[in-house]
Amino acid sequence: MAKKRPQTKAPQATGGEVPVVGAREPCPCGSGRRYKACHGRAAAHAVTELIQRPFEGLTGEADWVALRELVPAATVELTLKGGLPEGVPSVTLATVLPMAWPALRRDDGSVLLGLQNDTPSGDLSRDLADTLQRALTAAPGTPVTAQKAAADGPRLQDLLDPGAAFEPVVHSGFEFWVPDSENATPEVTASLERANEAAIPTVKLASADAAYWCETPEKNHLRWVMPHPEERLLDALARLQAAGSSSLGVGTRLVGSFRAHGLTVPVWDLPSAMGAGECEKPAAEFAERLAGALADDSPLTPEERRARGGLTNRQVTLS
Repeated sequence: MAKKRPQTKAPQATGGEVPVVGAREPCPCGSGRRYKACHGRAAAHAVTELIQRPFEGLTGEADWVALRELVPAATVELTLKGGLPEGVPSVTLATVLPMAWPALRRDDGSVLLGLQNDTPSGDLSRDLADTLQRALTAAPGTPVTAQKAAADGPRLQDLLDPGAAFEPVVHSGFEFWVPDSENATPEVTASLERANEAAIPTVKLASADAAYWCETPEKNHLRWVMPHPEERLLDALARLQAAGSSSLGVGTRLVGSFRAHGLTVPVWDLPSAMGAGECEKPAAEFAERLAGALADDSPLTPEERRARGGLTNRQVTLS
């Protein structure tokens, strides 16, 4: 078997930054290797590297995750650093847009930014920021198509006002797509009908941050996006599970959790008769119990370790 040639560090080209060239061309740094095997490797890695917590640092990170992965129809008014550009009366984040458009510049100049779209790189925040920037300058009345963002382009954290509130409004359907439904195109009308048929009834709780009740045919669920470090949260949930205090009342059960964009989302099964309003008080009481369990640094007991193993086995990764 041939020996691998030892890797040597490529010399830097004089003048600073190495320009981008074709993958098979000689690297401009003067190493004698092709660009894809030299400085192009780092450039490709920068584009494809998965950012585990793309919304970290944004106000309402847990709600960003919920709207990306769990909530069918919701909108949030966004506030940009430095204010809105001239001719753009508002910028609104939406879970889904008609025809799965990444963004839409409406006839009145306002912008809708879609959150639940496939993105071309591993950095969802950068891809969304690129789409938003292009939407701000698009012609009124036109959608914005998908496009690969520059590896060094801005992220949402660079564009949004960090001091502004993030307040999702959950809708029963997608009528917010078409302020004037009588003049909507047949394609948009058909897309609206399909989306409304598929939407699961969802309500955001008032008593807990980023907790969302949803209704399904057989049973209801509470899905609660939590910002705590995963290992510490699983320990706390295991303590409550072992103590018999992890439920939200009679007929409810903590059944597992999702992983989504670096955060953990515990999920409870609820009786079909238990609506969102009936979840408010139990959720607030559970939050108090969880705070106590999170503050407990003692080693897990054998019963708690078994409970933790069960919770870990019932985790599902969404992203």
